[in-house]
Amino acid sequence: MPKPLRILYAVGPENVIESYKCWLEGENNSIQVSITYSSQFYEACKTVNATAYVIAQAQEHQIVRDEKFIIEHRPISFPNAQGIFYHLQQILFGLSLLVSAYRFQANVVIADSGTTYWFVLSLFHWLGMKVIPSLHCTLWRKYGKQTFGEKIILKLSQNLFSSHSQAITVVSHEISEQISQLTKGRHAKIFEFLPSFNRADFADITPNVNASIPFRVLYAGRIEYSKGVFDLLEIAKRFAAEGRRDIVFDICGNGSALEALRLAVQESGVETIFLCHGYCKKAKMKTMFCNSHVVIVPTRSDFVEGFNRVVAESILSGRPVVTSAVCPAVFYLQEGILEVPPDDVMAYGNALLSLSNNYQLYEQKRQACLTLQEQLYDIKNSWYFVLKSILLEIE
Repeated sequence: MPKPLRILYAVGPENVIESYKCWLEGENNSIQVSITYSSQFYEACKTVNATAYVIAQAQEHQIVRDEKFIIEHRPISFPNAQGIFYHLQQILFGLSLLVSAYRFQANVVIADSGTTYWFVLSLFHWLGMKVIPSLHCTLWRKYGKQTFGEKIILKLSQNLFSSHSQAITVVSHEISEQISQLTKGRHAKIFEFLPSFNRADFADITPNVNASIPFRVLYAGRIEYSKGVFDLLEIAKRFAAEGRRDIVFDICGNGSALEALRLAVQESGVETIFLCHGYCKKAKMKTMFCNSHVVIVPTRSDFVEGFNRVVAESILSGRPVVTSAVCPAVFYLQEGILEVPPDDVMAYGNALLSLSNNYQLYEQKRQACLTLQEQLYDIKNSWYFVLKSILLEIE
């Protein structure tokens, strides 16, 4: 008779306790537009009748216990560690997960990107636990060279993907290709999934008329140099110099570079066409999508990108996207995207001008968005569906 599943699930900085409360009440998370991965995990555990211990990284410690779940917000020992201390912190957090898994008597371990170094998960395998890595970011940058340290970490992680994993879940085809490259094609079975969304969250977002003035460009995400927000400021300055003050940028999000960006906007004199809204809650973001004509995702090539859910949210809102192949989402949503070369600020600006000036091009991309939406609603493409399938096989 098979043992009942006891699963340890390690995630990054997500409010898994709030997500659990929403899941219990059958409600969507009030902060995040996409269906949270933690709620999909809870649903998968319910389906296979598993007991689980969920550990998320957090600033303050908090723990909730239920009949089937232990859910913990666990602080990182050295949250601002750099250099060698950052590497130690990554390993130490992984070891703390190992201790928790052992005490919990877990027989399955699922770990998301960023919770610890991948090679640390081999320790769980050696203790007899079935390991399921869940990759939400690429293993390395698509463009640019790997550092010596990155090469070492990847080399150490090779065995996890080749022989120490029960299965591997990935949020993009690009990650699948990287795993295959790292392991020379010898790896555990890979299951690809997509971010999942509820139709109701996009039902009342109506098409924007391209001819309306101003032409609004939306950025939604972290305010960091590596996310390309300062490239957007350069584009706004260029447009202002060319007399194109009919194109307005709405910048939504928080981050370490927000105040620096606001100061740079003031110094540039483009406050009327470059608006920093800061962090926006779910309802406000819906309004921003409604008002926008296009969405821009200018992530730079020095950032290790995941699927980037903003690209998906833009497609579901019927808004064409300007981005580059740095974002793996391009593979799935190409027809609704105007793709430009990575880090090419001039090309990003030209793409916005093309969509603003050429109604036929804009309408072609907007209509393409409508044909791409169904895959993001299909439960068979969700992490829940993939995870459920893996757990049923383990049973």
